[in-house]
Amino acid sequence: MLNQLMDFAGEVLPGSCAVPPYSETAFLAELGERLKSSRARCELSRRELARRSGISARYIAQIEAGKGNVSIVLLLRLASAIHGSRPRAP
Repeated sequence: MLNQLMDFAGEVLPGSCAVPPYSETAFLAELGERLKSSRARCELSRRELARRSGISARYIAQIEAGKGNVSIVLLLRLASAIHGSRPRAP
């Protein structure tokens, strides 16, 4: 489980080498974009990701828009939900 979170963090969390000063707004926007692209790569709708993670589709939309300040626990739930699905071959 921890390995899944670390893999997901590498995909989703921006600025792993960020040096202050950094913009929290830009960080959240990039986090949202990375979550959205991870979800799209696995061909998951927001509704399906919400069902799998137990996080509302509305809150997932806020995170993807860079408006939601997501906790580590919620990132773990999103990672588990996304990594529970496998990307389809192109």
